[in-house]
Amino acid sequence: MLADGHGRTVSQLGAAVGTRPTTLTSVLDRLERRGHITRGTRAGDRRSVLVELTDSGRAAAAVITQTLTDLENRALEGLPAEAVAGFHAVLDALVKQGS
Repeated sequence: MLADGHGRTVSQLGAAVGTRPTTLTSVLDRLERRGHITRGTRAGDRRSVLVELTDSGRAAAAVITQTLTDLENRALEGLPAEAVAGFHAVLDALVKQGS
């Protein structure tokens, strides 16, 4: 979610992953301890916490993205192009429905 380079508030991250912001606290704590994220205040709203990736967080996100891409490619390997297109259409519909 943060790999696009845009910081998000804890509320935005919670909504994106379908959980309450309070549930994310321990995950964010671990990511921060490992140096993958920073938490700061949002310009114009000191009550909101803005979460951003660090350089090591961006590197980890790139590895995760590539791993998922490789996994998807292996899973879909050998399938007809129409089946792969249908699979992507279903995924796109699920993403839009969740937004």
